[in-house]
Amino acid sequence: MKLNQLLSAAMAAFALSGAVAGEVEVLHYWTSGGEAKSAAELRKMMQSKGHTWKDFAVAGGGGDNAMTVLKSRVVSGNPPSAAQIKGPAIQEWAAEGVLANLDAVAKAENWDASLPVVVANVMKYKGNYVAAPVNVHRVNWLWASPEVLKKAGVPAMPKTFDEFFAAADKIKAAGLIPVAHGGQNWQDFTTFESVVLGVGGAKFYQDALVKLDQKALNSDTMKKSLETFRKIKSYTDPAAPGRDWNLATAMVMQGKAGFQFMGDWAKGEFIAAGKVPGKDFLCAAAPGTANAFTFNVDSFAMYKLKDAGAQKAQADLAAAIMSPAFQEVFNLNKGSIPVRLGMKMDKFDDCAKLSSKDFVDTARTGGLVPSVAHGMAVSPAAEGAIKDAVSQFWNNDKISVADGMKNIAKAATTQ
Repeated sequence: MKLNQLLSAAMAAFALSGAVAGEVEVLHYWTSGGEAKSAAELRKMMQSKGHTWKDFAVAGGGGDNAMTVLKSRVVSGNPPSAAQIKGPAIQEWAAEGVLANLDAVAKAENWDASLPVVVANVMKYKGNYVAAPVNVHRVNWLWASPEVLKKAGVPAMPKTFDEFFAAADKIKAAGLIPVAHGGQNWQDFTTFESVVLGVGGAKFYQDALVKLDQKALNSDTMKKSLETFRKIKSYTDPAAPGRDWNLATAMVMQGKAGFQFMGDWAKGEFIAAGKVPGKDFLCAAAPGTANAFTFNVDSFAMYKLKDAGAQKAQADLAAAIMSPAFQEVFNLNKGSIPVRLGMKMDKFDDCAKLSSKDFVDTARTGGLVPSVAHGMAVSPAAEGAIKDAVSQFWNNDKISVADGMKNIAKAATTQ
């Protein structure tokens, strides 16, 4: 069914229900081109149900600015209907008693059957839905320039770290930069968590980076992960510190660098520049991680409201976010994939199709794990401390692997 048909059906259902129309105020940080387009699509769906959409977009800082504004609104007793929040931060807000219960919508729309259990659990607090998921980003991607690989005589995307380093040596010998990287702690950790997953596998990743188990954090597998991570650093260029992620992606796009470890928002950059997957850029799971999937799920937490019309609008917003129509149009714009299981993927590119297949497969096998780098796995305090320890190790070659491991293990105890 096409989007406009779905919107018409929604309007008809709304007319029959005789429901109360209300205002829905949505705090989000979707301000870039594709994201803003997607927010406009959601607004259209809400307006088709007779509701008034009040846009509350806060740019900058990957959502940090938005969270500051949100806190002041909630503390003053005037929360928005919905706010873009993800991961354990959802549970932290729910524990404050300020989030609305979405179980009625979730039951009517059959969310339990439409979401992998591991994702559904992130949207719940004490068994009740309090947030609606929008999409899934895969974080453990390796992007490459086919032009650079060809120049360097690299025959295919590397599947193991041994193959990766052999390819990096060839790219270096060809006078090009093997690894495009930017110098921000979340970029360092995006690479680090893919290395831990590739070296140790999904169970080790869960034990070390999600459960923060001290035995795993001080193990030989973690030692090997840090040695591999440090070796990757030696293939980056001296200008990497302070570089934004999209500028690193541009280096791959322009044939200046061979590889980049980055989530699939990098694909959004390639697509926006008119590049074609398989021809102008290549995508593959990071070395050693083909049977695993680190997820980053954008979502909207819903706040407790007093007005009946506003409550109805909020419930309709939650239903619209999880609707197949919005899941399709949003993710086509964003470079991510639908979070709903069983979605048709014929309009999506080959990288998204691979991502979707692996998302479904790993949800069954236990290889679907939350991204620490992107706020999906541990408390914000622990995440910040571990990121700092990992970046210190990445940026200072004088820190030994043994000391790096100790520092990360200590950071993991941060409450």
